[in-house]
Amino acid sequence: MASGWLKQECPKCKYRNSEKAKTCMKKQEDGTLCGFNLSKYKGRVWWIEWREGLRKPKERIGPSKEAAQNRLCEVLKNLTEKRQIKKSKDAVTRFADLAQWYLNLDKVKEKKSYTRDKELVANLLHYFGDKLLKDITPALVEAYQQKRLKEASRRTPQTLTKPATVNREVACLKAIFNKAIENDKAERNPCQGKKVVMLKENNERDRVLNSNEYARLMAHCPAHLKPIVKLAYQTGMRQKEILFLTWGQVDLKEGFIRLRPEDTKTNEARDVPLSPELIEMFKAMPRGLPTVRVFPYKGKAFGSTFQRAFETARKRAGIEDFTFHDLRHTFVTNMDRAGVPQTVIMKITGHKTLAMFKRYRAVSRDEMQEAVKKIGRVGAQIGAQGDFDLNQERLTI
Repeated sequence: MASGWLKQECPKCKYRNSEKAKTCMKKQEDGTLCGFNLSKYKGRVWWIEWREGLRKPKERIGPSKEAAQNRLCEVLKNLTEKRQIKKSKDAVTRFADLAQWYLNLDKVKEKKSYTRDKELVANLLHYFGDKLLKDITPALVEAYQQKRLKEASRRTPQTLTKPATVNREVACLKAIFNKAIENDKAERNPCQGKKVVMLKENNERDRVLNSNEYARLMAHCPAHLKPIVKLAYQTGMRQKEILFLTWGQVDLKEGFIRLRPEDTKTNEARDVPLSPELIEMFKAMPRGLPTVRVFPYKGKAFGSTFQRAFETARKRAGIEDFTFHDLRHTFVTNMDRAGVPQTVIMKITGHKTLAMFKRYRAVSRDEMQEAVKKIGRVGAQIGAQGDFDLNQERLTI
């Protein structure tokens, strides 16, 4: 019958002690024992050993005793069934190598979110980069979630990292492991199923610009930023849709911007109508070839300089708690207040569901107060005509 053992490594002398040892039993040169107190040490590293003929192979597992037990059971089962014992991929692969392999996949490079994926992976590497796959446990991922929430955001250092950002990072970690398992490069996913619970997000916003704030913002925007802000304010287009816009998509004759499926977040083509003001703005700009971007910066595509420029303009305008994406909220809200049918607004913005549309439709205090006034006026009219009988639930004249 196959036999094997769990061993715990002494952090002081690296001797592998038995599973139940309380202190390190390694004999030193002077004949004394190492004596390190293993029972009170929380950072144990586990090994497994087994007998295979005259040999006693061993394998380093990591901090999880459960993982060591599972691996030992697997080895002993293979020995009993006389099958080849393969080295666990999770025991020899570091996360940094797996992440690089993932980013080099052609299918991953084709994703619209590839640039964002690289940012997420960079954040994950700070914590998991040098760790073996077997050492990345659900508990470690949960510790990562809590640690990130206490760190400054890498995009806006003056604020803490938001739960939504941490969730995107954990989702990326899960995707990396899933893809690795599909390609036989990993054996398990520490984020799979209910092992790791996503953080509760509270990312709904109802911040919109009033006309005075918009005027101040435009007054403080540099020349290259003004047309971008104006286009977002009057069309509700997403930042990426605007920055990647080419002249071939601008149809001034019909008065539309033609977005292809590959240009949109939802992978659906849509036409965005242009106001007369926007048409005149585009006509005044030097037009390039169909493949040339409409809004280059110093002859190149916008990078992180765009966000810095917008933040600078916002601060100089004295506008608090406002992001570029909030211009999309502002457009939806302004259109709805103007009486434009919701289905028309959704067609312009590309919202697929009414629930998502309502997240972008901000309701102001003035609107709520006006609603109360309307209720009061209706009540006054009813009072003048007759009394409302609650028992009969009808209007008595």
